[in-house]
Amino acid sequence: MSAKVAGMTRLLCIVLILTLAVPGDAFAWGRLGHRLVAALAWDDLTPQARAQIAKLLEGEADPTLPGIASWADELRDKDPQLGKKTSKWHYVNIAEDGCEYEQAKHCANGDCVVEAIRAQTAILADTTRTKAERLQALKFVVHFVGDVHQPLHAGYARDKGGNDVQVNFDGRGSNLHSLWDSGMLNAANLDEANWLQRLRAMPLAVAMARDPLPPASVEWAEDSCRIATRPGLYPAGAKIGDDYVQSWRPVAEVQLRRGGAQLAATLNAALAR
Repeated sequence: MSAKVAGMTRLLCIVLILTLAVPGDAFAWGRLGHRLVAALAWDDLTPQARAQIAKLLEGEADPTLPGIASWADELRDKDPQLGKKTSKWHYVNIAEDGCEYEQAKHCANGDCVVEAIRAQTAILADTTRTKAERLQALKFVVHFVGDVHQPLHAGYARDKGGNDVQVNFDGRGSNLHSLWDSGMLNAANLDEANWLQRLRAMPLAVAMARDPLPPASVEWAEDSCRIATRPGLYPAGAKIGDDYVQSWRPVAEVQLRRGGAQLAATLNAALAR
């Protein structure tokens, strides 16, 4: 084997190791978290909203809110062009500016989660739109309301919402964003049914900390940002232990519960007619 071939082989091995070491979910909450937010929202929907959603979801492989909750993350594989176009709709970076959102500064072209929620909710509510347009808007709204409640989706631009902050959790290499997406939730070793039981038991007063009358996406983003900038959320060292998880997973749980309640409020308002 030549030195060149041997070098290429070593490089490929390193790339493979790094790929396996990083969790696949690079989006807010991961599949489980998004399903939880959607399922919690379904609990609080009005009969009218449920009926309209059921009609829009006819023909889907899994015609439920949890069934479409991760659709926007799957676009990178299923529809790369749309995935690229909407990639900035998953987050907004406002931590460098004291967690105060300014549309002209942070989302001039509408390419952020705050304005995406507003725009897609308006499409969903517009009964003159086609079923296909409203269905796509529903999928975006369900996903993005979940996204905006993940604190690091409203965090710092300088580290891409924690994606550039390398950590080691449970003996595996990861990053802070992925830890919040799914690492801390998965460490609880609960299935979806048990997670829902746990979250549904949380007091509604905790979930509804503010009146979430749409469009409230600015408030949601600013609240998430304030969590992302709390002392201690960024660990002092790269190794994440049980103490970190015990401190911060309850915060993630509140955000999931809050996201479900506020998604329901958004859908109920959009589908009131």
